[in-house]
Amino acid sequence: MGLLGELLMLPAAPLRGTAWVLRQVVEEAERQYYDPAAVHRELSRLAERLEAGEIDEATFDRQEDELLDRLEKGTRQT
Repeated sequence: MGLLGELLMLPAAPLRGTAWVLRQVVEEAERQYYDPAAVHRELSRLAERLEAGEIDEATFDRQEDELLDRLEKGTRQT
């Protein structure tokens, strides 16, 4: 794309910049969401809640499955 193309695309520059920023934010959010250390911390908290009687066994099993799925998906992405 030459100078003319760049000039024609100039009005779209703010939109392209915004799209880039949004992609960066989504990538960082996904990195944190699938971070194995974060998932392990949540699993520990979940076990503590079960032991404290805050949740029942069925809730624990459902949430544990969700966290383990997240952990598995996160390790497949890297």
